[in-house]
Amino acid sequence: MKNVICVAAVALLSFSGCKTMKNSNSTASTEFPAFSTEGHRGARGLMPENTIIGMRHTIDLGVTTLEMDTHITKDGKVVVTHDDYLSPGFMLTPDGKEIPKSDAKKYPVYQMNYSELKQFDLGTKFHAGFPDQKKIKTYIPLLSDLIDDVQQYTKGKKQMFYNIETKCSPKGDGIVNPGPEEFVKLLMDVIEEKGITPYVVIQSFDKRTLQILNKKYPKVRTSYLIDDKNKKTVAQNIDDLGFTPFILSPAFKMVTADLVKQCHERKIKVIPWTPNTKEDIAKLKQLNVDGIISDYPNLF
Repeated sequence: MKNVICVAAVALLSFSGCKTMKNSNSTASTEFPAFSTEGHRGARGLMPENTIIGMRHTIDLGVTTLEMDTHITKDGKVVVTHDDYLSPGFMLTPDGKEIPKSDAKKYPVYQMNYSELKQFDLGTKFHAGFPDQKKIKTYIPLLSDLIDDVQQYTKGKKQMFYNIETKCSPKGDGIVNPGPEEFVKLLMDVIEEKGITPYVVIQSFDKRTLQILNKKYPKVRTSYLIDDKNKKTVAQNIDDLGFTPFILSPAFKMVTADLVKQCHERKIKVIPWTPNTKEDIAKLKQLNVDGIISDYPNLF
């Protein structure tokens, strides 16, 4: 009965929690933004990171794409958060106390059930790295709840794209993250259930998750994240990955005219992360990048 109701609602384009059709998983007819503007972790320079209120604020600023991180909890829930452990830098315990730095690894997300994780406050404590961040008591959301909220918040407006990172690594397997096969399945189960596959890019530093996506979910757009520790050429990174990603996403200081040229020759988009000044953003635009991920999407 639930499926019948959802199908009917889809036909009317007015269903709650999802704008896209449940069976619409092809990206062929879904054009990615010509220039993708993305608030890093929502808009962490302005709002608590990776939160529903942060995503709403970023939408209000006019971005095309919501950028976020995902982890998996002990009870197999996909949650929107960046760090492997709850951070003493900007999180408070359920009773409002600070997490001592000595307890920096006391709360691994992967070893906590969501019901416990949700009780921690990530929006009230002053964030030294982002002094302009608005302070609002909030929590780590389920990816499914965040998607529902975004789809409802933007109902009747242009469909948002989602750039979702898998936070995992080989050294973290079984400790702070599940293996890549499990991670990808849990993540894609949410994305497909919510019907937003055509509007999703999955990004990662962990090439394993991208390789699994390319093999098992070839219609899903992928983005290969690289930082300045990665000294490989564009060609070497593609060879290492084993396929051509939709996007190469380097740390912004790595971007050169030659890097952009090499990517564009291979029909790969270049979307660097986190230039946080108007000057740096302007320089990147002059280099003909295809989008920007910034902590301050108000600068776009």
